[in-house]
Amino acid sequence: MSFFSELWTFMRVRKKFWLLPILVVMVIFGGLIVLTQGSAVAPFIYTLF
Repeated sequence: MSFFSELWTFMRVRKKFWLLPILVVMVIFGGLIVLTQGSAVAPFIYTLF
């Protein structure tokens, strides 16, 4: 959790709030790939990329 607090402090101090949507999308896609890796939905997810 210290990584997230440091990241938030960096974005707040340096005014880099444009990084937040990019990071959120990357986390969502990463979680989607991890959760569907062993299921029957995996081939359909990989066609998106």
